[in-house]
Amino acid sequence: MKKILLPTDFSKNSWNAILYALEFFKKDTCNFYLLHVSSVSNYANGFTPVLSTNENSTADVLAETTTALQQLVTKIKGLPANNKHHFFTLASTGPFIEAIRDKILENDIELIVTGTKGANGIKKIIVGSNTGDIITKVKCHVLVVPEKAIFKIPKEIAFPTDYNLFYQSKILHSITEVASIFNGCIRIVHVAKRDEELTAYQKENKTYLNDFFAGKRYGFYKVTNKKIEAGVQCFVESRNIDLIIMIAKNLNLFQQILFKPTVEEISYHTEIPFLVLHE
Repeated sequence: MKKILLPTDFSKNSWNAILYALEFFKKDTCNFYLLHVSSVSNYANGFTPVLSTNENSTADVLAETTTALQQLVTKIKGLPANNKHHFFTLASTGPFIEAIRDKILENDIELIVTGTKGANGIKKIIVGSNTGDIITKVKCHVLVVPEKAIFKIPKEIAFPTDYNLFYQSKILHSITEVASIFNGCIRIVHVAKRDEELTAYQKENKTYLNDFFAGKRYGFYKVTNKKIEAGVQCFVESRNIDLIIMIAKNLNLFQQILFKPTVEEISYHTEIPFLVLHE
């Protein structure tokens, strides 16, 4: 039984994230927890409250939120039925991240699925936004679904790394689990400058990955580019990547790929889902 948190602001992009989650876990028995957090200050960066807490008591806000969540469940149940999926509603007020953390603990959540919205995607919306805070401040795996993402079986999975960090086997098992479910291939990609060579430590980490993924469908790739995000874009296009998996503890690489791109140069962050794993 998988327990998945679906934060929602009842917007088009959050609905798209829900649809993606339902398809992604189509064959899994899941409890989906639909959460809306009502707090005016928490919607400054993209989330729209159901109503203003300045004009209504907390009880009124929670009551209206609960009604809206129940209507959302009704909408979901209007989709083709899946007896393996069960839905629960969670209404909360107060600081957004605190509410997320509380619900994770209360319901033993193992994954958050959240959307991004806006023409600028991750670059301008996630940084400083609710989605960005979830990724960087909550120690829980996060599947980020851009508003332009349409579910495709993730046969081609990119795993960007610079080989600078040692990854524990538990976190790598999460990658192989996703790949095995969809019979996907893990493409381990390193973006480097033209004359850049691996250090001895990087070579050790690459060897460890090679040993760990032995027997799986995987491959190592090097993309030559001065800019990491541009190299990732090139790789995504050349391999028709369906899903990008990143490990959050590699902060330098993580920020380069998720938070640096500009929409004029890069499009992967508006089209390709990201699975961000926390150790």
